[in-house]
Amino acid sequence: NDKNGDNKTNPIAPTIIIPPRNTSVVAGTSEVTMECVANARWVPAARGLARATISDYNRRLTILNPALSDSGYYECEAVLRSSSVPSVSRGAYLSVLEPPQFVKEPEKHVTAEMETVVVIPCQARGVPPPAMAWYKDAAPIHLEKLSRFRLQPDGSLQISGLVPDDTGMFQCFAHNDAGEVQTSTYLAVTSIAPNITRGPQDSTVIDGMSAILTCETSGAPRPAITWQKGERILASGSVQLPRFTLLESGSLLISPTHIADVGSYTCLATNSRGVDEASADLVVWARTRITAPPQDQSVIKGTKASLSCGVTHDPSVTIRHIWEKDGAPISVDSVPRVRLDGDGTLHISQTWSGDIGTYTCKVVSVGGNDSRSAHLRVRAGLGVYSMKVTEWTLQGVPTVPPGNVQAEATNSTTVRFTWNPPSPQFINGINQGYKLIAWEPEQEEEATVVTVRPNFQDSIHVGYVVGLKKFAEYFTSVLCFTTPGDGPRSPPQLVRTHEDVPGPVGHLSFSDILDTSLKVSWQEPVEKNGILTGYRISWEEYNRTNTRVTHYLPNVTLEYRVTGLTALTTYTIEVAAMTSKGQGQVSSSTISSGVPPELPGAPTNLGISNISPRSVTLQFRPGYDGKTSISRWQVEAQVGQVGESEEWVLVHQLANEPDSRSMEVPGLNPYTYYSFRMRQVNIVGTSPPSLPSRRIQTLQAPPDVAPANVTLRTASETSLWLRWMPLPEQEYNGSPESVGYRVRYARSDGRGRTALHAIHDRVEREFTIEDLEEWTEYQVQVQAFNAIGAGPWSRVVAGRTRESVPSSGPANVSALATTSSSMLVRWTEIPEADRNGLILGYKVVYKEKDSDLRARFWLAEGNASRSAQLAGLGKYVLYEIRVLAFTRIGDGVPSHPPILERTLDDVPGPPVGILFPEVRTTSVRLIWQPPAAPNGIILAYQITHRLNTTNANTATVEVLNPSARQYTALGLRPESTYLFRITAQTRKGWGEAAEALVVTTEKRDRPQPPSKPAVPQEEVKARSVLLSWEPGSDGLSPVRYYTVQTRELPAGEWSLHSASVSHNTTSFVVDRLKPFTSYKFRVKATNDIGDSAYSEASESLTTLQAAPEEAPTILSVTPHTTTSVLLRWQPPAEDKINGILLGFRLRYRELAYDGLRGFTLRSIGNPGARWTELTRECPWRCEEGCKGPASPLAYLSKHQRYELRMSVYNAVGEGPPSAPQEVFVGEAVPTAAPQNVAVQAATATQLDVTWEPPPPEAQNGDIQGYKIYFWEAQRANETERVKTLFLPESGVKLKNLTGYTAYLVSVAAFNAAGDGPRSPPAKARTQQAAPSAPSAIRFSELTTTSVNVSWEPPLLPNGILEGYRLVYEPCMPVDGVSKIVTVDVKGSSPLWMKVKDLAEGVTYRFRIRAKTFAYGPEIEANITTGPGEGMSGPCRNWPGGAQRQSASITIHWSSGDPGKGPITRYVIEARPSDEGLWDILIKDIPKEVTSYTFSLDILKQGVSYDFRVIAVNDYGYGTPSAPSPAVSAQKANPFYEEWWFLVVIALVGLIFILLLVFVLIIRGQSKKYAKKSDSGEAHTNCHGEMVSLDEGSFPALELNSRRLSVKNSFCRKNGIYTRSPPRPSPGSLHYSDEDVTKYNDLIPAESSSLTEKPSEISDSQGSDSEYEVDPNPQKAHSFVNHYISDPTYYNSWRRRTPTPQTPVNPPSQQSTLYRPPSSLAPGSRAPIAGFSSFV
Repeated sequence: NDKNGDNKTNPIAPTIIIPPRNTSVVAGTSEVTMECVANARWVPAARGLARATISDYNRRLTILNPALSDSGYYECEAVLRSSSVPSVSRGAYLSVLEPPQFVKEPEKHVTAEMETVVVIPCQARGVPPPAMAWYKDAAPIHLEKLSRFRLQPDGSLQISGLVPDDTGMFQCFAHNDAGEVQTSTYLAVTSIAPNITRGPQDSTVIDGMSAILTCETSGAPRPAITWQKGERILASGSVQLPRFTLLESGSLLISPTHIADVGSYTCLATNSRGVDEASADLVVWARTRITAPPQDQSVIKGTKASLSCGVTHDPSVTIRHIWEKDGAPISVDSVPRVRLDGDGTLHISQTWSGDIGTYTCKVVSVGGNDSRSAHLRVRAGLGVYSMKVTEWTLQGVPTVPPGNVQAEATNSTTVRFTWNPPSPQFINGINQGYKLIAWEPEQEEEATVVTVRPNFQDSIHVGYVVGLKKFAEYFTSVLCFTTPGDGPRSPPQLVRTHEDVPGPVGHLSFSDILDTSLKVSWQEPVEKNGILTGYRISWEEYNRTNTRVTHYLPNVTLEYRVTGLTALTTYTIEVAAMTSKGQGQVSSSTISSGVPPELPGAPTNLGISNISPRSVTLQFRPGYDGKTSISRWQVEAQVGQVGESEEWVLVHQLANEPDSRSMEVPGLNPYTYYSFRMRQVNIVGTSPPSLPSRRIQTLQAPPDVAPANVTLRTASETSLWLRWMPLPEQEYNGSPESVGYRVRYARSDGRGRTALHAIHDRVEREFTIEDLEEWTEYQVQVQAFNAIGAGPWSRVVAGRTRESVPSSGPANVSALATTSSSMLVRWTEIPEADRNGLILGYKVVYKEKDSDLRARFWLAEGNASRSAQLAGLGKYVLYEIRVLAFTRIGDGVPSHPPILERTLDDVPGPPVGILFPEVRTTSVRLIWQPPAAPNGIILAYQITHRLNTTNANTATVEVLNPSARQYTALGLRPESTYLFRITAQTRKGWGEAAEALVVTTEKRDRPQPPSKPAVPQEEVKARSVLLSWEPGSDGLSPVRYYTVQTRELPAGEWSLHSASVSHNTTSFVVDRLKPFTSYKFRVKATNDIGDSAYSEASESLTTLQAAPEEAPTILSVTPHTTTSVLLRWQPPAEDKINGILLGFRLRYRELAYDGLRGFTLRSIGNPGARWTELTRECPWRCEEGCKGPASPLAYLSKHQRYELRMSVYNAVGEGPPSAPQEVFVGEAVPTAAPQNVAVQAATATQLDVTWEPPPPEAQNGDIQGYKIYFWEAQRANETERVKTLFLPESGVKLKNLTGYTAYLVSVAAFNAAGDGPRSPPAKARTQQAAPSAPSAIRFSELTTTSVNVSWEPPLLPNGILEGYRLVYEPCMPVDGVSKIVTVDVKGSSPLWMKVKDLAEGVTYRFRIRAKTFAYGPEIEANITTGPGEGMSGPCRNWPGGAQRQSASITIHWSSGDPGKGPITRYVIEARPSDEGLWDILIKDIPKEVTSYTFSLDILKQGVSYDFRVIAVNDYGYGTPSAPSPAVSAQKANPFYEEWWFLVVIALVGLIFILLLVFVLIIRGQSKKYAKKSDSGEAHTNCHGEMVSLDEGSFPALELNSRRLSVKNSFCRKNGIYTRSPPRPSPGSLHYSDEDVTKYNDLIPAESSSLTEKPSEISDSQGSDSEYEVDPNPQKAHSFVNHYISDPTYYNSWRRRTPTPQTPVNPPSQQSTLYRPPSSLAPGSRAPIAGFSSFV
């Protein structure tokens, strides 16, 4: 298209239709063609190809004779000319291959020696590189299966360890894609006889050095080297004796050499072609050594010094001595004083100071050199000191007083002392200070003592004693004291304090008072303070100083008459005494002339303000001044709570302030109750006291004092025990609940921070400070605090924590293996903070890594040790190594992490476990296990075997790889004995061989058991025995090993001891046995076939005793007295004593912070002892007395720490000591209880306890106080309390106790060390007190006018209950009247009462309190009478009303409104028609019933009654129905009393018949009465409960709201006239049963009476009530019996045995308003009240 000119505007893009393809060609081919077809016409020609041609319209590229250089990537491009259409291109690779060509070929014939390595060369090249393949004898060589053949990278073949079978034709093939080539060679393996190319030479060495004898060989196979000395094989492939090592070159190493190694040594080289040998002689010289070195010497000047230098050396060696002084040779010939002996001793005559120095002896020889040194000292006439011995004497008291003591008064109250301290050699301890003492003549026991700290800088000491009396004589003295006590006093000196002004005159008074004169009298001042020179008296008109008149009087004048006064004028008169120092204090008073003074009156209107912790301000109104001025105001106070103290004490006085109206009262105690009163004083005397003020409490304040007696003791390694005396209660200055203590402590060296700890317990007196650092001194202080603040800190006390074990290991631990069995371990010291005590040494802890064996210890004593050489280690073993330090307490923490170090390797031990499981006549198979001690990496095993009758040269040798564990030997002779030797090889050489015999026979059997083992008695040790036996037949299979078993008698089982006893021994040391234990033994043999039976057991034997291996356990070490301790312990287990226990040994020593002292040893020869005591009289006191040495032991020192260790011993020796225990001696708790404890009842709440202190010998120090334990005798575990007295008093008042309760009291004394034992309990009972309130009030049967009130007895009766008082009143007045009713119930029961005079819908408050000898507090509750919400309405519609029958009454009703709940039952109430209160007659009538019939017997005959019905639901009693018409309770007359009956009797006419009928009628009437009673009861049971209103021992109470007139009624009953008792009057509602008891004693004389007293606020009408309490109510007819005021009814009924009934009351509700919603629920049982009398 392009040619025809078509489509020029739209050219077609070029496309390659057939692209070129990758092409391979072998070099040397004539040509190669590549083709590329496109739709383009022109393709550019190929560029850069000289031998390339293009044809077929540029579609074919042809390369002639392609070579390697023509290989590459060829690209074809198609381009459309004269167009912008892009070109396209495609390419392909051309690969030119080259056939393989050998670069290096093997020779046609190759010869090599056996056991050598040969390389057959074969290298080829080609493209691609050719692959190499080898054939032997036309068979391919599988290189992966043949370990000796290896193809090298260039294609050559390497063959190691040539063997004869390697001979043959080897072919090498090289092939690639271009072709293949091959070449070949013949390998011939040859052998050569051994030849020693370099033999040993004669040698001479020094003893201890190493020697090497050379033996280099050649031969094929490689010769085996054997070294012999004479006939003894020293080293070979299978044998290697100690010190002899066969080197890789074949040479022999002897290291180290010994003198016995002298001789001829032969090297044998052996292989399959023959033997070669060579010999040489070894000469060993003894090493030259200095065996007697010079020693350090100290000689006296002018004497002779000799320094020896003894040498041992080989006789054939010549030695020479050379002496040096300080490194310079000594010319013996040039110094005449110096001489050298032949044995090397250096003599120096006439020594002087120039001879001082270090002398060195050097020995020189061909046998070695040696040198030693010593130091020579020359002294001027002094001998040699002995070894240093350190000992501490105990402190004592000074033996001389201070010197040059001078004392002089510096003022009227101070004396100045000067003195010189005593000489230190006479102080006998550490000077703690001086005591300055001053006392008045003949009052030395009341001396003033001032302590002065020592001043070590000044030679003259100065001190002052202040606060002395003025112008008084004192004896003065000074002493020095140490910790144990005071030294002697200096001679007393008499000193008088200076004069001062006197005090006020005494007893200023006036007498002979006239209009113009009066007499003034006084007494000398109590405090003269000097020599009185006279008196000054002055007077002036009151408040007119210009009228003052003054007179001076002699010192003997004690009265003076003042004249010239103006009548009826008030004067102020002053009197003062005088000394040479001036006028003293003035005494003054006012008086009116002509008016004699009188005793003043009491102040009034006391008021208190400005209450502070320590003062208050009193305001008051002065009383009558007695016609003279008030000279002094006195304030008295009662201190404490009400009842604590009734005593008034003078607390403040204010003088010469007559016009005061208020004053501040200082000096009070904070947080204390005070009640104040005042008196005023004038010239006549003191007024009566004022009325007491109100009781106030001062405010709180911080404590004023610090806790006393602060001591600090070591408790443990990390704790200190702090003790103090708690504050007395009067020092709390605040609420006791807020009082506590604060502890402050810090390190004495200033490191670390100060710590605080608060203790919120006011009686706590000790605290353990925890989490401290070990072996560190701390300073501690204590202060008290309360809610306001903290008091002062106590003095600083110091204490050190107990020594402990180091808390870390040494640092920088390293280890270096020095040999195959030793290594050197190094470390640095432990940081000081982790030492925790005095380091005594170090222990290296080492064990094999990953081993279960216990670690071993290597001891390095001394705190300066920094390295240790561990020996006896396993060879080529990896060890874990740690280092620890130890103190006297024990081992510290090991270093961490452990370091790992391996000992050097060595030749291995013999293989083990050799057995021949398969034995034939011509072959055997041998198995074994690696050596138990490989001592390195096993490289190979060597097995040799030979006939047991031939020599070693005929042995067959096999070398196996290290993984081999079996070997089969072939070609053996039948029925022959062969010796097999197996040895292992490490880098260090062949090890020891293991040998075994085997017989080539198939007739093998198990061995016979050995003979009975025997143990010679002389071979019996404590932990081992030597066991020997005779072997049995081996069954033609040699014994491989023996097994030993042991059995512990008497009941032990057989146990394996060892299963690897050598086969060639017949004796064995059985170790690891227990001392002093009986055993039996037996043995069995084992060969290749199996085990023999066990031998017969040996005779029993007992191992010898050994020293005990455990220490006793110290259970406690406690101070028993101030100089003794009580030690208790537990002995070790019996099997750890290892013999017969003979006793115990105790070591103790004083502990000092800066060092250790030696132990004192004491023995306790009583093996049964479990405790002992160190006392003054006897060193040891055990259960059975003293068993120790006869000489007495000095008692322990006070105030010292002691360390104790204990051990046990038997006949062999002593066991290890126990862990150390520490104890502080000098403080011990009291060992006896207080004596004569007595308890007396003081009040109902207080017991007075008195006692006497423990005996002095049991106090063990000053008694600091007592603890009084007290508890109720019946409730010990619940009520025990403790009161602590922190003063050594002999009595205490226990307050706030429960009244009328028995208490047990026990007293224990305590001191600074702790509490002593408690005394036996003493018993006492507190007096009676008012009881607590009754525990509950309950209400039941609440109606509109009555309620049942019950209560619970008081929880705390506090005595014998005499009765109760019940008071009730309406909360609001009823009809304008507020009536209070009081009822007294005598006796502790009954606990309920029926109240029936209440008003409807009124809330009443009930109060009840119990009485012993006095009434206690009351409990109250409110109740509102019904009807309440939800209760039923009134019943209605009385169809028949109340219908009376002859002997019964029937009540009819109909139900009304049921209220909020259904009606559950009905109740019938009754009352006398004329008067009386409603009371329940019948209750619990079923709800279905609308009528009820009851017998007249339950009513009072002849009385008319009203009845009403109340419906009851779940909410309570409802509104009563309207009363019924009155119904008489009088029964109808019997028919036999009617007139017509008399007519009938007359008609009958027969008296007998009449009498008979009369008798029959009487009897019938009795039966009828009984039947009616029964029918009445049955009727009641059917329709409800017949109410007995006086049952259950509950009183009934009827209270009428109107006044009743007194009625007397007389009737005749049974021929006896009786009178009813009168009704009680409103003024005294007291009922007496005096009149009724005279009848039939229905009410016992001792029955409780009820009284009612009108309230003070009741209305004028009062309240009428009458009530009785029958403690023995009748079971039946109680309703009638209630009317006990009518004697006509007393004998109507038979008396029955009373049955007490307990009311079941609902729970009490103590609240303002009480409405029991369910008290009358169905099934509830409330107390049933009785009926009151209707008279």
